[in-house]
Amino acid sequence: MTVQNMNSQGAEHPERMLQEEVIDLRQYWRIVDRFKWRIAALSVAVAMLTAMVVFSMTPRYQATATLMIEAEQPKALSIEEVYGLDSSRKEYFLTQFEILKSRRIAEEVVNRLNLVNHPEFDPDQQSPSLKARIKGWLPFLASREMESEEEARQRKLESVTDAVSSRLSIAPVRNTQLVKITFESESPELAAKVANMVAEVFIDSHLQAKLDMTKQATSWLNDRLEDLRVKLEQSESRLQTFQEQEGLVDVSGVQGLAAQELNQITSQLIQARQEFKQAESIYSLVQSRGADVDALASLPEVLNHKLIENIKQAEIDTARKVSELSRRYGPKHPKMISARDELESVQDKLRSEVRRLISGIHSDYETAQANVVALERELQQAKTEYQMVSRKETRYNELKREVDVNRQLYSAFLTRFRETSETSGFEAANARLMDPAVAPRLPAKPKKALIVALALVVSAMLGVMLAFLLEALNDGIRNPEDVENKLSQRMIGVLPWVDHDKRERLSLATFFDSDQHSFAEAVRTLRTSVVLSHLDRPAKVISVTSSVPGEGKTTVSENLGFALSQMEKVLLIDADMRRPSVGKEFKLPPYHPGLSNLIAGSNTLAECIYHDEKSGMDIMPAGTVPPNPQELLSSPRFAKAIEVLKSKYDRLIVDTAPAQVVSDALIVSRIADSMLYVVKADSTRQKLVNNGIGRLLQVGAKLDGVVLNQVDTTSKSGYYGEYYTYAGEYAYRAPGVSENVQSIKPKATSEDLEVA
Repeated sequence: MTVQNMNSQGAEHPERMLQEEVIDLRQYWRIVDRFKWRIAALSVAVAMLTAMVVFSMTPRYQATATLMIEAEQPKALSIEEVYGLDSSRKEYFLTQFEILKSRRIAEEVVNRLNLVNHPEFDPDQQSPSLKARIKGWLPFLASREMESEEEARQRKLESVTDAVSSRLSIAPVRNTQLVKITFESESPELAAKVANMVAEVFIDSHLQAKLDMTKQATSWLNDRLEDLRVKLEQSESRLQTFQEQEGLVDVSGVQGLAAQELNQITSQLIQARQEFKQAESIYSLVQSRGADVDALASLPEVLNHKLIENIKQAEIDTARKVSELSRRYGPKHPKMISARDELESVQDKLRSEVRRLISGIHSDYETAQANVVALERELQQAKTEYQMVSRKETRYNELKREVDVNRQLYSAFLTRFRETSETSGFEAANARLMDPAVAPRLPAKPKKALIVALALVVSAMLGVMLAFLLEALNDGIRNPEDVENKLSQRMIGVLPWVDHDKRERLSLATFFDSDQHSFAEAVRTLRTSVVLSHLDRPAKVISVTSSVPGEGKTTVSENLGFALSQMEKVLLIDADMRRPSVGKEFKLPPYHPGLSNLIAGSNTLAECIYHDEKSGMDIMPAGTVPPNPQELLSSPRFAKAIEVLKSKYDRLIVDTAPAQVVSDALIVSRIADSMLYVVKADSTRQKLVNNGIGRLLQVGAKLDGVVLNQVDTTSKSGYYGEYYTYAGEYAYRAPGVSENVQSIKPKATSEDLEVA
């Protein structure tokens, strides 16, 4: 990359950088437009091939029958437990759908309609498949052992059943109890028959299963009833024997009396124990006071006795009376004596009552103790009797429960047996055919127009994708953006593609052809770019090269010389002495002397130059092809010859060999004031071009820029299409002025240059 290019890229405007980040849809459209005929050809070819395949296919018809599955089946009696079906659950309907899809239903349909022998399903009546043909061609693959007739029949039935199942589709209608049964066949009548037969077989299979289940239930119930009857009789006999042995009439009454008696004795024992504890405590106090009556009289239990309280009150009253009389009378007074006698009588009575009360406490203690012992003995006897009654009741209840259970089981099975027997002849289907299938008039498959249209659209999309893929894989140079971004060089000119035979070179008359004004204008634009690139110091020696042969470097050199010769004296030098072509273009004979003869000194300058009258430009062909072109170009004679020619001509255009093939262009670049690098648009790979430019820059070549040659400008959607359309409309020529402008400057003579 040159310093100038690096500076130009570093000073790139921010707005331009922002624009580069935006997706340019026009660029995608240009790619599509460039490959549009290929995309169209691919789409048409695929559509035609698809149409041929589709229209050769056998049409298939679809017939649909509508079946309604009952959610609540009519029942004569409540025996749904026998069948184990709960039609209110979602799983019930899902189960019915799967039964419709089952292999058993499909096999029954095959048997009823005899589809095994139908031409559409019978393998023996159909042409063998490609797989079967291959096996027939390769005997070692046919390793099937000899099978019996029954095995062959079963294998054939399985094959037909698989074929029928694959063409059968079951589709439940959402939020309803309806289900669509659809069958596909080459025959519309057969499609309708199979769809209706599937519904019929489904209904019949349910009825048959229900009948079989009823028979099995009846047989099983009958066997169980006899066993239950025997068990019931045995249990009743055991209960009766137990009652007779134990003399039980009403076990519950006996149990109640025993419980009541036990409760009463328990209550009496509790009360007796309380009284005994109380008597025991009083008895203990009395024993602790001994025989002292006064001490015994002071006991709370004695004092609190009613009789003692009365005697105590009488003693207090008598003592008060004695006290009052003693203050009034003397000791020997009869009233005093009477009062004392009364007091002593009361005290004696108190002592007597205390002794009798103490004696009563002893008696109460012994009585309470005896009462507790008697009640405890009675309670123990009542418990024993109660436990005995409880054991009898437990055994009685066990025998009675066994009788009740056997009686209930026997009654339930007897009822179920009678229900099953009565309903065995009642057939209630779980589904009914709502809408039978009819033979369709139009085929359902294949949808020929849709398939062809889809093939056309898909192939077009595939073509567009391939176009983008080819565009992404192609690393050629197409436009100025590629020159700047991929090559980091300035594009100095663009030459459009001119229609001509690709096996031949572009005619020299193209520049002067009035019908090719766009090409001539592009050459003049290149001339202007070259001249303006060297305003301060005109480039007299302009070298033109390319990466590989066939990119049009010679054509660029010739037409640039035509454009410059209209204003200056120009000499076109063919320095490609390996594959010279300038002399052939101008119809010069192979033996015409040229550059190699001039450098070698075998001919003079005048002999080596040819003047073209039409363009006014001088041409120096390559001359005799030397065995060592690089040595001639590296010799001082070549540099001296260029210096002499520079003094005689305004411009020297040197057509050199490709830079990637040989090193001739590198040698010529040392004496050239300007170099133009020709790149064939959308042809030469980026890496090859970069390598060639890099080699020139390494030796210090003065590379002015890249000339993009053979650019396709025919499409208006292309990069240059719109510009060249406007240019074609705007092209003009001044009236009376000939494009064949002759150079008015004199040609060089033999005396102007002498090479020894």
